[in-house]
Parts: sequence; C-alpha cells; structure tokens
Amino acid sequence: MTSFDHKAFLKTLSTEPGVYRMYDSEHQVIYVGKAKSLKKRVSSYFRVNIPDSKTRVLVSNIDSIEVTLTNTETEALLLENNLIKKYQPRYNILLRDDKSYPYILLSGHKHPRLAFHRGSRKYKGEYFGPFPSSAAVSESLRLMQKIFPVRQCEDAYYRARSRPCLQHQLKRCAAPCVGKVSDDDYTEQVDMVRQFLSGKSQQVIAKLVERMEKASVALDFELAAKVRDQIALLRQMQEQQSVAGNFAEMDVIGFVQQNGLSAVHMLMIRDHKILGTKTYFPKVPKDSQADEILTAFIGQYYLGSGGTSRIAKEVILPMALQEQEDLASALGEVAERKVQLKSQLRGERAQYLALANKNAANSIAVKQSAQDSINKRYALLKEALQLSDIKRMECFDISHTMGENTVASCVVFDGQGPNNKEYRRFNVEGITPGDDYAAMSFALNKRYGKLKDEEKVPDVIFIDGGKGQLGRAEAFFERWTLDKMPLLIGVAKGEGRKPGLETLLIDGGRRTVNIASDSPALHLIQHIRDESHRFAIAGHRNKRQKQRTQSLLEEIEGVGQKRRQALLKYLGGMQGVKAANIHQLKQVPGISPQTAEKIFNHLHDKA
Repeated sequence: MTSFDHKAFLKTLSTEPGVYRMYDSEHQVIYVGKAKSLKKRVSSYFRVNIPDSKTRVLVSNIDSIEVTLTNTETEALLLENNLIKKYQPRYNILLRDDKSYPYILLSGHKHPRLAFHRGSRKYKGEYFGPFPSSAAVSESLRLMQKIFPVRQCEDAYYRARSRPCLQHQLKRCAAPCVGKVSDDDYTEQVDMVRQFLSGKSQQVIAKLVERMEKASVALDFELAAKVRDQIALLRQMQEQQSVAGNFAEMDVIGFVQQNGLSAVHMLMIRDHKILGTKTYFPKVPKDSQADEILTAFIGQYYLGSGGTSRIAKEVILPMALQEQEDLASALGEVAERKVQLKSQLRGERAQYLALANKNAANSIAVKQSAQDSINKRYALLKEALQLSDIKRMECFDISHTMGENTVASCVVFDGQGPNNKEYRRFNVEGITPGDDYAAMSFALNKRYGKLKDEEKVPDVIFIDGGKGQLGRAEAFFERWTLDKMPLLIGVAKGEGRKPGLETLLIDGGRRTVNIASDSPALHLIQHIRDESHRFAIAGHRNKRQKQRTQSLLEEIEGVGQKRRQALLKYLGGMQGVKAANIHQLKQVPGISPQTAEKIFNHLHDKA
C-alpha cells in the first residue's frame, strides 16, 4: 500500500468544489479528477474495501495529492479537462485524438475571404462549423466557390494583384482586389455566404429568386441567368446533403466495448443534414466502466481546446450516466444556452443511436482486424530473426542532393505499428559532403549518445544501406554502456532495387537472412524502411526549399534577416516577392524606395 498519510491530508481538505491531482513517488501526475465536494470525493479512494481493481492500483501508487478550489462545478470540469490534456495521466481515460475540428473562416477584412481554419481563433472574423474532416471543408469551399464569387485567396496574393486572376475568369471570384465588383454587391454576396453557412439556405434561395425576378423585369437577362445558375447549384447542394429527419441540430454518441477496445462513434447533424461522422478510440485503463468512459469522453470532447463551439443543442447518449444532469448543466453554462443530454429514446432518435452503435462496432472490428495483421507480421519477423520478443524497432536513413542539405531520419515502430510522435530528424553537420557513413554515425550519436532510459532502447535497429552503413552502426555500439543491446540489421536493396529482393545483413554482413518476397515479415521491414526513406526525403526537401528561398535575398546587400522576414511575410513567400513590382516592395515595412529598387533589379536579373 501507499505510504501517503491520507488521514492527515483529509483532515485539512475543503468540502468545496474543485480539482485534485494525484502524484506518484517521481512526482508524475497519475490521475486528475473533479468533485462537487473535494473532501467527500477524495475520501472515497481510501475506504477499507475498494472493489475496483483499477482504483486499488491507483491508490497504491499515490505519493501526494494537490487540490485546486473552484467557485462552481462547471469551473472544476473545465479545469479538469485542461489538466488531463496537459499531463495525460496514466490512470485517466484519455481522448487521444484531440485535434480540433476544421472550420470555415469568413474573415473580417473590407473584402472578406473564405478560408479553411483549424486551431486557435486568432484571426478576426466569423467561424462556421465544425466539420468532421478537412476533406469536408475543402469540398464545401469548392462548392461555394461555384455559387458565391467570394475570394478564397491568401491576403498576400490579394494585395499583390494588379489584374484579375484565373478564378475571376472562371467566374469563381468577383475580383474585389482590382475593383471589378462594387463594395455593395460584394457585401451582398458575403451576406448570402454568411446566411448559407448559418443554415439559412432557404432564405438565401428566396433572396436569389427575388433578385432574379427583378433582373428579368429590368430586362437584364444576363444577370437573371447568372442568378438562376446560382439557385440551381444551391438546390443541387441541398439535395446531396439532405437527410430524411426532423432534427436541426443533434449529436448522436454510439458506444461499444469489445475485445479490450472501446469505441465512441460521433454522428453530427446540423441544419437537418448529416455533417459527418467520426470514431474515437479513447485510451482506457483496465477495468474502466462504460459510464466512466462516456463521462470522460463527453467532458474532453466538448470542453477541450476549441470544443465548446461545437456543443449541439441536443446530445443523444447510448445509456444514462450518473453525472448526466451535472454534465448537461455544465455544457449549457459553457455554451450559454440550454443543452439536453438524452438517453431515453424513441422513434428517429433511437434509429440514429442504433446506427451510431453499429458504426462503433464496425470500427472495432476493422481496428481489430488491422491489429491482428500487425501482430501476425511481428510474430513472423520474430521467428525469422530468432528473437523472443519485439516491442520497439527503429530505422535510419540518410537523404541529400550531391552532398548538400544532408538530413538523417529515425522512425519508430512499436506494437501498434508506426509511432509518429517518436519520429526524429537530424540536420547533419560537420562532415564531408556526401559521406553517408559519417552521416550515419552522426545520426546514431544524436539519437543514442545521451540515452539513459532502457525502455527507449529498441529491440531492433534497421539501417537502410549495405555493409558500410551497418559497420558504422556496429562501431558506435561497441562503446555502448547500457545492459540492453539492440540487434543491428542492414537492409540491402536487391538486384535492380526491386521490392521483395532485399537482403538482411547481420553481424557486420557476415550473416545474411533472406525472407520470402510474399512474407508478411518482409512487408513489415519494407514498411519501416519506406517510412524512414519518406521521412528523410521530406526533411531534406524542406531544408533545401528553405535554403533556396532565403539564398536569393541573402545575396542582396543591405537586406538583413529582419527585412528578409518582412518581405516573405508581407508578400506571401518568395513567389510573392518575385511577382511584386517596385511600388509593392516599397509598401513592405522597413523597405525604402532605394532598397525596393535594388531588390527588384536583383531578382529580375536572376530570373
């Protein structure tokens, strides 16, 4: 049991609402919780008989507890979710996919633009959404570009225009940048976009019909035909998105626990249309109950970063929750309107829930099938390499162009496959250009030179290359001081560099292993090798592009780092700088008329 003196701690604990954080002996946060009464809730962890094995394990690891008082339970709920996101405690249920949903931004400029947006709302304007995926936003923007000629170009591109672009010629932009449309007409189109994105598509159509009739009466048949086409596209878009339902705004949460996995399927309905669906697989401690999982999910999903803007008026639950009323009250307070959580269902609501549960079950089956395939690959690879276990593998690759901008990559695979968070790139420095052997030594030293945590030591390290690169890896590990020693394997390409003909080099190339081309074990090796290759090339291209972007400006006398950054930022990158005339260059902060002329002449001499 824990050495934590809970009796002394509980004597001084407040009965007010708040959040508690439990720490282990290494002062790592292992659990975050909220409570109406801190004393009552924290006391429940130290009862004589705790039936829940998960709670018993948690309590046995408590070394200290810290609390934060709040004025209300809603404040406690918000703080709890912020702390869970910050600390990712071991014994909390974690919503791993916490990326904010994408939105459509209608900017606050004189001539507003429509744009894709994800993340913090740092730009002035109106945000519409959320959308279930970036593809859904892109499709909506593409369709609206056909219907409403509102600009979607970047601000730097918009400022640099001296004549209409291709989008205006395609009748997808009214070209406000060069005065091809009056401010009043452009504002009218923006207002219709705003109404349409707010779910008032019928009002938009009625307004367009009225405008078409006025144009017809005025014998302006060209305008009438243009508005008619807008109406047709709008109605077509409505037909594609419409669902046979009576609910304007609702979220339906499906939930299934099976084979050690928990899946939460979210079905979103806005303006009588299915906006999209998404399945989440929360990280769930062993023996967690369905009520606990769903309560944690709802809190983290709706109250996480940017989540409050997507709280639906009605949320359908797969079961009644102990904290259902408190959650509804907290969500309503945050959303500043009434939010209903419903679990007793009939009619359409029950049908939607059945559909969401069905999708959750299907997602688990798909994930389980994928995991079974990964497990089979690992099992066959262990057999081929004669290893008792493989929990972690890493692979290195080198990328450069004629020795320039050398980048080394290290990708990591664990029992679930690629672990993207552990991927690393290294800018190789201090070597002879083009010396891949030295680059490999540099990367290995960067990766493992100061490593002390044996859990981070891989079971297998793959080197994308032949005996030379493998020899450098073995030379590095001759100085290895940790007890755990990884197996070093060189992946040599076969004849014609064809996939399936790879040879595995072990013991400095003195021993070779050939795996059948159709073996899942070889497919796993190819996967990690290709990942390292892709990751290295992407890093090298980024570095090369950055160097090319800056090199032309660096050659200009009197243009230092701050001026280069101002030019690139204000004009939208190197393409914008090259396309700018002298007058536009002079508008950049810090650029004098003389410097602008010098920059223009230099860039056009280089062209």
